[in-house]
Amino acid sequence: MNREAVIAEALGLLDEAGLDAVSTRRLAKRLNVEQPSLYWHFRTKKDLLAAMAEAAMEPHATAPLPTPEDDWRDWFADNTRSFRRTLLMRRDGARLHAGSTPTGDLDRIRRKMEFLIASGVPERDAQMAMLAAGRFTVGSVLEEQADTAPADSAALPADVPVIDHESAFEAGLALILNGLIQRTGA
Repeated sequence: MNREAVIAEALGLLDEAGLDAVSTRRLAKRLNVEQPSLYWHFRTKKDLLAAMAEAAMEPHATAPLPTPEDDWRDWFADNTRSFRRTLLMRRDGARLHAGSTPTGDLDRIRRKMEFLIASGVPERDAQMAMLAAGRFTVGSVLEEQADTAPADSAALPADVPVIDHESAFEAGLALILNGLIQRTGA
């Protein structure tokens, strides 16, 4: 049993049962090992969750970085959409990610910031836009993953609105991006 196998099995448990069901006891049972043997790889459950969050973000963390030829507005929107898609790939993906620290992604974040700044976005605005877009995305996905409304809107009472999560996300993203464009004049 290696660290990667433990993480993969923990993500499988997450997808099957949800974040609340992820425990070292259940994980050890799935791996056919004694619970203390997991501590060889992860000192605490918090360490395990952090490793799971990092692994779950792999599709976004390996997406191509922007190039000088890219339009920063298109890149910003596409990057935010990639983040959303990645969070949605896992059951409770946003809850798993919320509060995690992207330690393995710091160089990529720096390069994204450098791209925005080189494209004419003031450094402080670039920082705040990336932060706002990230938090907006996590919050949107949290709501989407928590939505228990039936898929058939006819099953809902007439006064309960049906939320199209993707349209709501795109509208919010447009507001963030348009605000940044207006603020920067770029």
